[in-house]
Amino acid sequence: MEALLKKVEYQVMPHLAEKPVMLECQDLKKVYPTPKGDYVVLDDLKLTIRQSEFVSIIGHSGCGKSTLLTMIAGLNELSGGKIIVDGLEVRDAGPDRAVVFQSPSLLPWLTAQQNLMIGVNQVFPHGSKAERVEICKYYLDKVGLGNDFNKRPSELSQGMQQRVGLARAFALKPKVLLLDEPFGMLDSLTRGELQDLLLEIWQKEQITAIAITHDVDESIFLADRVIMMTSGPYAKIGDELVIPFERPRNRKDVLEHPDYYDYRSYLLNFLNH
Repeated sequence: MEALLKKVEYQVMPHLAEKPVMLECQDLKKVYPTPKGDYVVLDDLKLTIRQSEFVSIIGHSGCGKSTLLTMIAGLNELSGGKIIVDGLEVRDAGPDRAVVFQSPSLLPWLTAQQNLMIGVNQVFPHGSKAERVEICKYYLDKVGLGNDFNKRPSELSQGMQQRVGLARAFALKPKVLLLDEPFGMLDSLTRGELQDLLLEIWQKEQITAIAITHDVDESIFLADRVIMMTSGPYAKIGDELVIPFERPRNRKDVLEHPDYYDYRSYLLNFLNH
């Protein structure tokens, strides 16, 4: 087991080894000025993720996980370094990087379908209206909202609203899917249902995905690789762990795998030191 969990500079599942690199974070730095001087959130952070890889990022609160995600999304200015997605340097936000936040952030005056249509209109401007509507309905149906196209957020439960958020992200056909604690506000049953749903759709779409989470079990269940961040300030990648469970994944099989609790203990040990 010690050899299996050996720390390496960059490791990847064998089936991903021949895939091209989709995302690179090169020497990232994020500094916030304060009255007492600069506060360095991230420093010299390096991360490489391959096409179709699903990566979870864990770390203590305040270590800069969400800061890193918003920098990749183009929503937070870099203080140093570069972010490259599919060979192009990130300058600002774009539909090639779709974000699902902890709060669904739906426009309350629009229906579920209309909330999706905003992004779909931008990504598929040359498609007919009927084609764009079909895309929206397809992804809403995939997340289990086939009968709720015309409902507004106030008519949907929190879990259903987050399903709309997932549908909206996948409908953009992004190169990178960014998930910032997307199930953190949900009860455990709904959380499990949406984890299964996320993996089901992701398995079909094979989009490169990054999920920020505080939940060690969620990080193992979702990811090909778990990235562990050091505590801030000056946070960076402290370690990583390849999760070799077969895909598509079944929750029961994952929990009953003989190595599951070794992986879990390894991650908890990192977080507790």
